[in-house]
Amino acid sequence: MSVAACLLLYSLTVAALGPRLLTRWTRTGVAPRLGVLAWLAAIASVPASWAAAALFLVIELAHGWSRPGQIVTNCLAVLEAVAAGHTGLALQIGLFMVTAVALVVAAVLAVRLGRSLLAARSRTHDHARMARVIGRRLPGSEAVVVDTPERLAYCVAGRPNTIVVTRGALDALDAPHLAAVLAHERAHLAGRHHLLLSATRGLATAMPKVGLFTVGAAEVARLLEMCADDTAARCHGQRTVLGALLSLSGVVTLPTGALGATGVGVVARAERLAEPATLAQRWHARMLLTAIVTLLTIGPLLAGLLAATGVAFCDPAVLALAM
Repeated sequence: MSVAACLLLYSLTVAALGPRLLTRWTRTGVAPRLGVLAWLAAIASVPASWAAAALFLVIELAHGWSRPGQIVTNCLAVLEAVAAGHTGLALQIGLFMVTAVALVVAAVLAVRLGRSLLAARSRTHDHARMARVIGRRLPGSEAVVVDTPERLAYCVAGRPNTIVVTRGALDALDAPHLAAVLAHERAHLAGRHHLLLSATRGLATAMPKVGLFTVGAAEVARLLEMCADDTAARCHGQRTVLGALLSLSGVVTLPTGALGATGVGVVARAERLAEPATLAQRWHARMLLTAIVTLLTIGPLLAGLLAATGVAFCDPAVLALAM
């Protein structure tokens, strides 16, 4: 039972502290790829810990189901370990209740997430198909041009994936800026960023009360735009990417599920391109985020191993004594 308790304690700690700390550590976008990995590791570790905790507790209950007296004895042992017996009982019952709720939440979460992903896939595929129908091919490019005055350039997943540029965007961009914008959109498609966004946004939709998921979805979207900016800047230069970003900036909203050059965090991205991080800042961010990703990746495994090998600092009896 201490394994399940440790995993639940770990997941609650990450869910509570993760949004504020990760936002602070990834806010500047000095190492956006590692920032994305840090957020994804934190987001994935929480439901993974819930599922593992429920599995360990179910296994323990299954082993002791033919010996109900042992379960009662264990509960009494917790009571005896506490000066006020009701505290231990509350912890024991609370652990079982949390596990039961986790099982139900996991099932509901899986259904909601699946529906959200299917709906997002259907929307983007329909949009890509319609853009190819009503648009015309941009000469010398795989992008399609849609005749509308709004200044937009974005990509949507489909079969095939599609880059959309509006007539208003073509009027606002010169040839180098257009090339930078197209490179930005190709980076999104090559990196399969739409899959990451669909997963994080679907999880946030399924569990909107969990700040780690809602804040994480927004931060991952912002960092993915910075990743695409970096890819475009390596080919066309930071100043060119910055000029293209400013040329397309405005209040126009991108279609749902689309990834675009001006979709998220325009001000922060412009500042980042205008004043690149120093070498020392990049190395500091990379070391910090690498350590965070490593800790978040092995965190659930480490918590389970420590409890399973006898370092039962999460055991209900130990927690009760601490109280």
